[in-house]
Amino acid sequence: MGAGIAQVSAQAGFETVGREVTDELCERARGTIEHYLGRGVEKGKLTAEERDAALGRLTLTTDLGDLAGCDLVIEAIVEELEPKRETFAELERVVGPDAILASNTSAIPIAQIAEATEHPERVLGMHFFNPAPLLPLVEVVSGFATDVTSATRAYEMARAWGKTPVACADTPGFIVNRIARPFYAEAFAVYEAQGADPATIDAVLRESGGFRMGAFELTDLIGQDVNESVTHSVWQSFFQDVRFTPSLAQRRLVESGLHGRKSGRGWFDYSEGAQRPQPQTAAPCPAPGG
Repeated sequence: MGAGIAQVSAQAGFETVGREVTDELCERARGTIEHYLGRGVEKGKLTAEERDAALGRLTLTTDLGDLAGCDLVIEAIVEELEPKRETFAELERVVGPDAILASNTSAIPIAQIAEATEHPERVLGMHFFNPAPLLPLVEVVSGFATDVTSATRAYEMARAWGKTPVACADTPGFIVNRIARPFYAEAFAVYEAQGADPATIDAVLRESGGFRMGAFELTDLIGQDVNESVTHSVWQSFFQDVRFTPSLAQRRLVESGLHGRKSGRGWFDYSEGAQRPQPQTAAPCPAPGG
């Protein structure tokens, strides 16, 4: 997500600094961005000159101090509260007094993150969706202490990047994840009850429900560790409402290190040459008579 957000900023014409914890991760991020910009050139969506200009606006570093001149910093680290609080406390000591500090969290309350800072009025959420360069929606989340000016600046920045921002309050799951949790929960519950296999459930959701992706392939794309963490956060925030109940099967995937596409395997196998399981759906038949 961090690389995707950096690509969005640089491609939109903004000088962009991406910070990683190691040189190896910096190189991996640059390689990812170069790859996707290159695909854009191949598909005719941008020119080679535009690709090169975007890469020229991108700086990658391991030094947090290199973010000192940034007007907006977007955090996209592990989806856990304490590391985020530590990061925001460090950032506040580095950036200027007018800089906005935003989190790409999917569901962690912005108020809890902002509590670690001395100036919570400039802390907010900017939740992008994966893959960030392609999906237009950005949730701009105002915590209880977020200043209206900070939220407006973040909203306008998202628009300047060509995104579709939507302002929302700091409620559990914000907008999208609050709506999406039951979608995942119902699909996983059918699987755990041995109603059908993942490929078949996904096929039903696509072909009968009109979804672009089923719950299993979508969570593999998102990352099982991230998706499961968000589910727990929303479930706890809603006082363990049964609609948001986490999946034991998904928990076992995470415990086994099977995090989806990024690890090579999740619900499905993404290793080279692996065969994708086919849905066990019935053949089309005429509708029953009246």
